[in-house]
Order: sequence, then structure tokens, then C-alpha cells
Amino acid sequence: MGSVTRAALDRKLAVAKRCSHEGAMAGAKAAVVASVAAAIPTLASVRMLPWARSNLNPTAQALIISTAAGAAYFIVADKTVLASARKNSFKNSYQGNTD
Repeated sequence: MGSVTRAALDRKLAVAKRCSHEGAMAGAKAAVVASVAAAIPTLASVRMLPWARSNLNPTAQALIISTAAGAAYFIVADKTVLASARKNSFKNSYQGNTD
């Protein structure tokens, strides 16, 4: 087992930062889409359905929308980071890179 060089550690750190940034950006995009997708039926139902009008106050509406956005963010970000890590792992193994 050879020693790990500073350049190899810097390359790994750069790849890790890029993977996490890609995950954060993909998660943010998914959160925006999920917010809109959750907001439209939530707000429409509060206006049209008597049950929703009487039981869903503005706090409940915000909770519904933000829960959908948060879940979408974390699910997509996690999947993106894992896919990127898997891709880089396979790339390194095929190149015979052992650092």
C-alpha cells in the first residue's frame, strides 16, 4: 500500500465538492417544482372545498407545501450525490486508480 499524495487528496476533495454541489443544485430545482406542484392543489382546495376552508389555516397550508419541498430536496440531492459517487467510483476502478 503506497502513501497518498497531497495532489491525490486534493483531487478527491475537488470531486467530492463537485458531487455535493451537483446534488444541492438538483435538490433545489426539485424543491421548486415540488413547491409549485403542492401549492396549486393546496391553495385551490382551500378555495373550493368547504372542509379544507374550515380546517386548513395558513399555517397548515404552508406546512403541506414546505414538507413536499423539503422531501423533494433531500430525496433528489441524495440520489444525485450517490449516483455521482458511484460514477466516480467505477471510473476510478476502471482506470486502475488506487489512491
